[in-house]
Amino acid sequence: MAHEIDILITYAEKDNETSKKNELGWVSQFKKFLELMIYQVEGQKSNIVIKSEYDDFTASTMDNVAVMVTILSKEFASSGRCLDTVESYYKATSGSKINRVFKVLKSPLTAQEQPPRLRDLLGYDMYQLDNETGLMKEYSDFFSQDAEKQYWMKMVDLVYDIHETLIVLKGQTKAEVKNLFKRRTIFLAETGHDLSIQRNIIRRELQRHGYVVLPSQILPTRAEELERVVRKELEECNLSIHLIGAAYGEIPEGADRSSVDIQNKLAAEHTVIKRSRKEEFSRLIWIAPNLRNASDKQKAFIDTLRRDIEAQEGAEILQNPLEDFKNIMREELLSAQNKTVDQPSQGKTIYLVHDKIDHQQVLPLVDVIQKSGFNVVFPAFEGDLMEVRKKHIDNLKNFDGAIIYKGKVNDQWVRMKVLDLLKAPGFGRSKPIQGKAIVSEASLDSYKNQNVTLISGDSNKSVESVKMFLQEFKS
Repeated sequence: MAHEIDILITYAEKDNETSKKNELGWVSQFKKFLELMIYQVEGQKSNIVIKSEYDDFTASTMDNVAVMVTILSKEFASSGRCLDTVESYYKATSGSKINRVFKVLKSPLTAQEQPPRLRDLLGYDMYQLDNETGLMKEYSDFFSQDAEKQYWMKMVDLVYDIHETLIVLKGQTKAEVKNLFKRRTIFLAETGHDLSIQRNIIRRELQRHGYVVLPSQILPTRAEELERVVRKELEECNLSIHLIGAAYGEIPEGADRSSVDIQNKLAAEHTVIKRSRKEEFSRLIWIAPNLRNASDKQKAFIDTLRRDIEAQEGAEILQNPLEDFKNIMREELLSAQNKTVDQPSQGKTIYLVHDKIDHQQVLPLVDVIQKSGFNVVFPAFEGDLMEVRKKHIDNLKNFDGAIIYKGKVNDQWVRMKVLDLLKAPGFGRSKPIQGKAIVSEASLDSYKNQNVTLISGDSNKSVESVKMFLQEFKS
């Protein structure tokens, strides 16, 4: 069914106010970024509007809206107008069998502070977590280093979830993602607030490979109900993954330990039950390397995890960088499936990411790459938007290393390409990226801490620097 409006963003007016003239408010910035990223994924422009542009929406006209995004804050939760809008949309779409409402949290809210209608939806936390102090605040600088790691990664999650819903609503066939594994069900335990981003990254990667990830909804806040739901979900799973950070996590009503702790305890019990039935079940526990802000209670919980044989029942415990943990997780899944992944027939491949306008400028680099013994793949520049995007996604699945070339393009173009590399597992990529570099004729300062090699675009230096990068890559 075609809808007049693809995405309606509803929010409290105060959340879009700004103190500076000609400055976009928070919601207007969000809309701008959402339009850009949806375009990247869909390959065509979507009709995205904010509620203030269409204040005459009623239940009778809401059926023209495919998807609603709610910008949740304390102001939103206390606004009768906002809650009425949400209620009108639910009434208009009551026959829909898929979720069409997406909950974006502009500021932190407990479950009890959220409107009951939205409480059980998975949330996309768009506020800033200060790892030094543990405090949370709203973003004002959307291009800071923290925003790169938190705000933008949540935007990636949101965009792909909306994209999948729009595909279903438009009656299209879901874009086929290469399924490297047999379909399994995995329990990805809820975490403390400090690891919600990391959990979403792993959830996204598992789903893109065809796994069913549980729990599918936010866990209940009462201990008895939480335990019942977790036990039921674990019964369907072959593997549970637990991410342990500095935050102890919320303690459910009627319990004396956090939901993170309870989920781990129940998974340990479930391992024994499964083994008694000679059924497969294993656990992976990841402990964050940085625990400076951990409370005494959390430190005690982690110490118990490390030494308590019962708590570790059937578990592998790791404390390493998240990327290393994800690689081990992939190996665990591959091993469990007893399935090998096809390897390239010969030579490693470098994806030379650049814009058509810079194609002549990258030709010297092509020569260096090929003479160094690597295959080179390029973006597509001909064909319609969907064909160009498909070629880009195919390249993201299969390359060994990537070089992004910034010539006449702007910084935002480069940021989107760096984000695409981060999203590569989401397109069906199974192997880690072995090397990433940015070659830029302009200043490289803004790309520091991107986990990439920075190479000056100066014609006298870039060729030699690329040679050195490739030599390190080879070794």
